[in-house]
Amino acid sequence: MPNIKSSIRSVKTDAERRAKNAPIKAALRNASRKVEALAKTGAKEDAQATMATASGLLDKAARKGIIHKNAAARKKYRLAKRINDMA
Repeated sequence: MPNIKSSIRSVKTDAERRAKNAPIKAALRNASRKVEALAKTGAKEDAQATMATASGLLDKAARKGIIHKNAAARKKYRLAKRINDMA
């Protein structure tokens, strides 16, 4: 535990931020895994529908600053590429 007053406040705000961001990041991971799983099984229409949801979640997280905008773009590209390579 820090002794400096500003560090004590930082620890508190870091914990609050982490608690707020954790479920959003978990939702991102779950959506990505769902798209990957559907892509492996070959259900292209289902994968595309799930990709739309995942894409929206990624964009929203990037807007809120939870992940970097380029990271969101990279993840969306990789998921889309996985779906498009199914043909």
